[in-house]
Amino acid sequence: MSAVRVFLVDDQQMVRAGFRMLVESQDDMVVVGEAGDGGEALERLAVTAADVVLMDVRMPRLDGVEATRRLLATPDAPRVIVLTTFDLDEHAFAAIRAGASAFLLKDAAPPDLLGAIRAVMAGDAVVAPSTTRRLLDHFAGLPDQTGPTGADDRLALLTEREIEVLTLISRGLTNTEIATDLVVAETTVKTHVGRILAKTGSRDRVQLVVLGYETGLVTP
Repeated sequence: MSAVRVFLVDDQQMVRAGFRMLVESQDDMVVVGEAGDGGEALERLAVTAADVVLMDVRMPRLDGVEATRRLLATPDAPRVIVLTTFDLDEHAFAAIRAGASAFLLKDAAPPDLLGAIRAVMAGDAVVAPSTTRRLLDHFAGLPDQTGPTGADDRLALLTEREIEVLTLISRGLTNTEIATDLVVAETTVKTHVGRILAKTGSRDRVQLVVLGYETGLVTP
């Protein structure tokens, strides 16, 4: 397999240097570029192929929320991991609603950050579930001024079983736990998840969690 191409976006050079050192210590990852703000990131990513972007949310000129929104509107966009200093950061949640695949604290342990990159590439896990769930619980009741529209229409496309699976995903259950809860094979759950992603136009499980909250399938 080719190395995961990682792009770093943070307004602090020392932070970028630390992330670069960590990422490039791995045989299956390589840093392909970096930027000091969202505007610069968009310019460089327009000519730089990347698989995963580590995106700070609070930056000058163009913050990580708007940068994420614009980046993910482009064809074959990379996945975005939102990085923040604050455990409950409304900006980070806005970035997730804009399409980011994960939320992670900057002080996360190195194995957690590396695991997040690999999990996002696999597309089969909600990264940093404890902080992600607290973030969703805190902001799920706020009016959505930037998120996707037509959520109810997308929900209407799902079968009754797919609604059940989406509800359990939104509660933070893994495929194995969902299979146990519904008394079905894990491969069956994976099939349902794939169909739900396709029908709702969601990129990954994080987006399904957001959809579950926004449509009222689960509440804080």
